[in-house]
Formats: sequence, C-alpha cells, structure tokens
Amino acid sequence: MIQTNINIDTHLLPILEQVSDPEIPVLTVLDLGVIREAIDIDGTVHVKLTPTYSGCPAMDVIGDDLKLAFAPLGKKVTVELVLAPAWSTDWISESGLQKMEAYGIARPLSESADKDVLLAGKKKVICPQCKSTNTHLVSQFGSTACKALFKCEACLEPFDYFKCLK
Repeated sequence: MIQTNINIDTHLLPILEQVSDPEIPVLTVLDLGVIREAIDIDGTVHVKLTPTYSGCPAMDVIGDDLKLAFAPLGKKVTVELVLAPAWSTDWISESGLQKMEAYGIARPLSESADKDVLLAGKKKVICPQCKSTNTHLVSQFGSTACKALFKCEACLEPFDYFKCLK
C-alpha cells in the first residue's frame, strides 16, 4: 500500500530530499514516507510528520533537521506530529528499500512472514550482504526498536532487519 493523502508543495521537494533519517542516514524523510504534508504559507513551511512508531526519538531530530534545512532560504518551519493513520513500512519507497539493503539492512517482509521470522524462527530474512536466506534471529531488537538483529549462517555477518509495521 503506497502512502496516500500527502500534500507537498513541489518547490519544497529539493530541500526535503536533503533531510535524512537520523537512524538510517541513507534514507531521506521522503524515502521513509514520514512526511504527510509540507506546504509553504507566507514564508513558513508547515510540515505534518507521521512517526514510524509513537515515541520514536528520531522525530525530534527530524523536526530540528527540517528547520535547519529551510533556514538558509529564510523560511521558518512548524512541525506537527500526525499519528493517524499510523505509519506503515509500506510507505517506504522502492528506492528507499534499495538504499536500505545497500546500507546493510534487510527490507521488511510481509506482515505474516514478519511474525514467522520473529516469533517462530523461520528462515525467510535475506542477508543484505550475501543474499542467503540461511539466517537466524539473534535479538528481537537491533540498533533501534524498529529493527531486529539477525545473523547470516552463510557469510557469518550480523545485520539489522527492518520490522514490518502496519
């Protein structure tokens, strides 16, 4: 499911494309799909931001980074957190998923497959380094709460898996 009901003034896109997620710096806020709205009204950019999960500490940093990004243009930024509809990993762009894998984080599986690997230990997560599915869960929590830690039995590398959130 692609994110719907977003409203972004097109002239703001080049700046938004420069604002990275602080936890996965290869992803922009647009790649991650957390921007619901960004409109410019009389020199103030009003941004509606949906957190990847409520209480995500990265949202404060993203808000500050948005303010810094627009400051050289003389624009102020207001940030409003929007909790409904809840963010979904389906909102990550295909380009974002590819960047994530190149960075060494396995992309989210489907909701049912995610439960199988996290709760039943099934080997479905593809290692982003060697592409093997001979992987296993090390910890339900990886470098952040939205990721789990896996290890590949083929190349022996540990890696994060981005949990499926719907």
